[in-house]
Amino acid sequence: MFYALGWTIVAKQQSLTNLNLQILSFTVFDMSGQGRYRNLWEHYYKDGQAIIFVIDSSDRLRMVVAKEELDTLLNHPDIKHRRIPILFFANKMDLRDAVTSVKVSQLLCLENIKDKPWHICASDAIKGEGLQEGVDWLQDQIQAVKT
Repeated sequence: MFYALGWTIVAKQQSLTNLNLQILSFTVFDMSGQGRYRNLWEHYYKDGQAIIFVIDSSDRLRMVVAKEELDTLLNHPDIKHRRIPILFFANKMDLRDAVTSVKVSQLLCLENIKDKPWHICASDAIKGEGLQEGVDWLQDQIQAVKT
């Protein structure tokens, strides 16, 4: 659980959570990354104002799948031509096999994202580490669009 932010991680389904942080209120749709649920993601693209993409930094094999899904997301018609901020959490950084957020960025080729603001944070969702940095960045990005 993301206790500090009130997020709930649900591994096998989607969940909806409301967050009230400083001057913004977020409605978060937590979508499972399991293959059978990925086709549901696109139903939320049109109205989304930001994307939070969580990567298991200890699982290099699944990072290949994450890269493919990220490319699919970025090329979707409801996302492709929008300057929508994307926050990446390189999660599970506490695990022995975890790679750094810099390495995750390289494996996902994030440097190729030129038309959208993005940020990557190392995180440990269980302990809440790295989450506030990411949410603060995302809040700044959304606020900049609103003003």
